[in-house]
Amino acid sequence: MLLRGGPFGFGLYRRLTALGLEVLVVHPQNWDERNRRVKTDKRDTGAMLGRLDRYLAGNTEALAVVQVPELGQEMARARSRQREQIRRHRQRPEAQGRTLMLEFGHRFRGRWWQPGRWEPIAKALPESLAGMVGSIRELILVLHRQVEALGQGLESQAPATGRIKGLGRLTEVIIGREIIDRNAFKNRRAVGSVTGLCPSEWSTGNSRRQGPISKCGRPRLRHALIEAAWRLVGFQPDYGPVKKWAPLMAAGTPPARKKAAVAIARQLAVDLWRIRTGRATAPALGLALC
Repeated sequence: MLLRGGPFGFGLYRRLTALGLEVLVVHPQNWDERNRRVKTDKRDTGAMLGRLDRYLAGNTEALAVVQVPELGQEMARARSRQREQIRRHRQRPEAQGRTLMLEFGHRFRGRWWQPGRWEPIAKALPESLAGMVGSIRELILVLHRQVEALGQGLESQAPATGRIKGLGRLTEVIIGREIIDRNAFKNRRAVGSVTGLCPSEWSTGNSRRQGPISKCGRPRLRHALIEAAWRLVGFQPDYGPVKKWAPLMAAGTPPARKKAAVAIARQLAVDLWRIRTGRATAPALGLALC
């Protein structure tokens, strides 16, 4: 049986496999290959069965099969993703508060709502404006406490030893939960692909042109790796990619620095895969442990 991935795909997959059925979960896609602009259940079913027939005949490119996590793995990943979702919810009232103050001629940057910063800001504002902004601040503080609590819970589950210096407990847990089974990757290209950090490409004949990163794969994994790349510049000076790209990150233009950070993040993903699957050790790759 073939299932298109979606919010209910994994639960339905588990129920069907418990009944003894063989099920594949595939990435959602447009089944109208010829762009006829006609969508019916009959046409979609025919297109999916045609792809399934080619896949079972040995063409692994016919379907993008999704790796299905176990229930515990999916729950753990959902918890780390919940922290990111609440953090993004916190950004909106932060911006609303800054906009409201700016509307009345008061400019404050950064986390204006934090204790220690808010008290002098509140004194500088008219009383009525301070009351309105204070109401927004109360909402931010509720969300902030949830973000902090979830972050502390995730950090407590990081391994006590054998961690990469500068990677951070939280980042290591997020990366580990986004990459469910490292043994599922056959080579470094597959690892780079799931991060979305590989360059896009438009090539034909003798012409080859590579563009920005594809951003295909798992966004949360990509963001965590790029954040880690910036930290490794200071914590891992002997790491090969850092040696190669640190001068550009220190003195290059902002676009060039971003490009260097992406290159370090892409290689870091591959090296973490090598370490976790026993293909190499951290010291052999120039990574210090803490």
